[in-house]
Amino acid sequence: MAKVIPFRGILYNPEKVSGDEVIAPPYDIITSEYREVLYQKSPFNIVRIDFGKELPDDAGSTNKYTRARDSFEQWIKEGILVRDEMPAFYAYEIDYSLHGENKTLRGIMSLVRIEELGKGVYPHEATHSKPKADRLNLMRACLANISPIYSLYNSPEKITSRILEDIEEAPYISAHDANGFLHKLYKISEESKIDSIIKELSDKAIFIADGHHRYEVALEFKKEMGEGPWEYTLMFLANMADPGIAILPTHRMVKGIKREDVLGRLEPDFAIQTCGLECDIVERLSHEGKNTFGLYLGSNEKWYILKYKGTDLEDVPSVLRSLDVVVLHELIIKKDLGITDVAYEMDIAESINRVRKGDFDAVFFLNPTGVCDVERVALSGLRMPPKSTYFYPKLLTGMVINKFR
Repeated sequence: MAKVIPFRGILYNPEKVSGDEVIAPPYDIITSEYREVLYQKSPFNIVRIDFGKELPDDAGSTNKYTRARDSFEQWIKEGILVRDEMPAFYAYEIDYSLHGENKTLRGIMSLVRIEELGKGVYPHEATHSKPKADRLNLMRACLANISPIYSLYNSPEKITSRILEDIEEAPYISAHDANGFLHKLYKISEESKIDSIIKELSDKAIFIADGHHRYEVALEFKKEMGEGPWEYTLMFLANMADPGIAILPTHRMVKGIKREDVLGRLEPDFAIQTCGLECDIVERLSHEGKNTFGLYLGSNEKWYILKYKGTDLEDVPSVLRSLDVVVLHELIIKKDLGITDVAYEMDIAESINRVRKGDFDAVFFLNPTGVCDVERVALSGLRMPPKSTYFYPKLLTGMVINKFR
């Protein structure tokens, strides 16, 4: 099982800066336009370190990574960023809303010993290959984990969960994200609570929810550096037994099909119904339940509701066979329709608009993957297709940083 320890976090000094001015979303969802907004918020916004701009006159000795390192060191020197005197766990809480319901996500920021995947730390989905050099170069320059990996554990005992729920003091720092959700950070430095957290998590498997690439980079850096403080990485750990965890679906926009042939090809495997576009597709899919999909073809103003008959996935491992995202990819996209051009979109209205504009031929909608499915697939040693889960809301960068030295 993975080893979890407290650490001396690097934190913004709330006496000198406001969380709303200096905290930022994860780098991989920041557009170039929004990065400019963050730059204008404050000269100390974390985006200048985590996702700095490339400049026209950059050269080998002067680039966004050296600027990140220099800013990091200067902000510490100026007291904008301060290091805790004693090791602590950091309670991280997000008050958010989803489908009209108010919810709270709670977890701890901690260090987790880096292991080969499958040895106490488990991935759950395949990832698109994309350059990891950017994150690795930033880690080399700053010798720090700037942003956390979102991970899960399963503990029905809820010892750590109760510690988090019982926090009554004001947060050390707080910030609102772009949706207006409130993110709060608290210190847990009491020795008895630290011991209770370590004891509870000592026999728990850890599942990467969001941040597979960041973990792979941390593992590569550990191998590169050998023994040292980089043998641990910064994680947010949430209990799967708590109600605050939310997963949203990512819908699939597709090209390369003949619209007039689609329904005929799907009919052997799916019962097909229709409803008008005024129908709430999220509510309809949720009501219909597992293995139900929405389809919009763009040629007429209606939804097609596809209900899987459960007939044709015997060649898929049983642990994956019932997952909506696997039925969609293995049966609908690959086998029935032979689609090779797939794009991903969270927003229903935007995906419909892209089909109407002719960018895509159709869009498939699905229910979200369940948290229990993440654990089951991860422990089996298998992986779901890419973009099977979108953990919501996103953690903010800059709430706490792990500096190796």
